[in-house]
Amino acid sequence: MLGDTALDETAGGGRRERRALILVENLSVPFDRRVWQECTTLRDAGWTVHVICPRGSKRDTEAEAEIDGVRIHRYPLRAATGGPAGYLREYGSALWHTVRLARKVGPVDVVHACNPPDLLFLPARWLKRRGARFVFDQHDLVPELYLSRFDRGKDLLYRAVCALERMTYRAADVVLATNESYRDVAVRRGGRRPEDVFVVRSAPDVDRFHPVPPEPELKRGKPHLLCYLGVMGPQDGVDYALRALAKLRDELGRTDWHAVFVGAGDSFDAMVELSGRLGLSEQVQFTGRIPDADLARYLSTADVCLSPDPRNPLNDVSTMNKVLEYMVMGRPIVSFDLKEARVSAGDAAVYAPANDESEFAGLVAQLMDDPEKRALMGKIGQERIGGPLSWRNSQRALLAAYAAACRDRAAGPARDPDREGEGPHH
Repeated sequence: MLGDTALDETAGGGRRERRALILVENLSVPFDRRVWQECTTLRDAGWTVHVICPRGSKRDTEAEAEIDGVRIHRYPLRAATGGPAGYLREYGSALWHTVRLARKVGPVDVVHACNPPDLLFLPARWLKRRGARFVFDQHDLVPELYLSRFDRGKDLLYRAVCALERMTYRAADVVLATNESYRDVAVRRGGRRPEDVFVVRSAPDVDRFHPVPPEPELKRGKPHLLCYLGVMGPQDGVDYALRALAKLRDELGRTDWHAVFVGAGDSFDAMVELSGRLGLSEQVQFTGRIPDADLARYLSTADVCLSPDPRNPLNDVSTMNKVLEYMVMGRPIVSFDLKEARVSAGDAAVYAPANDESEFAGLVAQLMDDPEKRALMGKIGQERIGGPLSWRNSQRALLAAYAAACRDRAAGPARDPDREGEGPHH
C-alpha cells in the first residue's frame, strides 16, 4: 500500500506518521502544479506534508493555509529586478523566511527542496543536522539556465552557480530528476550514484485538466485558432513564435488564423510590444494568467499549439510543461527540434529545424490545412500521457525515492536540537 512508506516503527513498537517539508522559492503552492502533485501523492501515502513557499500576487496570497490536508506556510517575496544585486536581495530574503518558517514547522523526517535557485541546500543542510533526510528536486539546470537567460558566457557568476549546484548535489541524500537528460547530469556532473537519482517526470493531472467542448467564438471569426501556453521569459521563445506568425502572414500569405498567448513572465510587456511592432496586434491576443477553466476552453478550441522554445543549453534537455498540457488536451504541436521535446511528444508534434522561424511557420500552415493529421497527432499525445508519461509512473518513482532516502534512517521521532542549543544563529 502507498501509505506503508510513511510509517516508522517507534521504540515502543508502535507506528507513527512521517513528516515531509517541501521548500519552494520561485512559485507559490498550489500554483506550482508539479509540487502540488508531489504534495498530494505524499499525503495519500500517509505523510504529513508541510510546504514553505512565497506568496502569490493574485492567488495563494494567505500567509497560512491548509488545503486538502497539506499545510502551506507562505512568505512575502519581491521578485528580482535589474542585475545581480536584485537576485541577492530576493534570495537572501527567501532564505531568511524559509529558515524562520522551518523553525516554526519543527522536526521533519524529510526536507524536499525544489530549485531554482540552488541555494535551498543551506536550510536543507541545517535540517539534516536535526535528523532529516534531504531530497533534491531538480526542476532546472541552473548553470544552463544562467547561460540561456543572461547570455554572459561562463563568467564569474556562472562559475558560482556551478559551485552551488555541486554543493546541492553533495548535500542531497537522493535526487529527483525531471527526465533522463537531467538524470545524466546528476550522475555525470554531480557525481551521484545512479541508484540515488530517480526520474520523476512532470505530468498533467488528467482528472483536473481535460478537454471541454470547443467554443468557435474564441477564434474571433477566423477558421483557425493557434495557442501558446506558458511562462514568458527571455529563454521561452515567445519572440520566436511572434516572428514565425509574422512570416506565416507575410511569406505564406495566411491571415486565416487568430492566436492566443496565455501566461505571464518577465518578458510579457516586451512581447506585447513586439507583437505591435510586427503588426500582429489585431490577430494576437495576450491573456496573461487565466483560471484553469478558461485555459481548458482555449486549448480545447485550438487547432494548433505552439512550443517555440529555441535550442539553447537549457531548453534542449528540459521537459516543457506546455508540451505535456497540449498533449493531454489532444492538440497537435509545432516545436523546434529539441532532444527532450521529441522524448515527450514523439509523433504528437512536428519539428522545425532549431530556431528556424520560417520552417516553424510552414509547419503551422501545413497543420492548419490537414485536419486528419491534427486529429491523429492529438490522439497520439493523449495516449502517451495516459501511458508512459502518466503521473502514476511518477508517483511510484517519487515514493521509491523517499523510501531510499529514509532506508538507513534510524527509527524513532525526529529530534529537535533547538531545545539543545543547536539551532541556527541569526
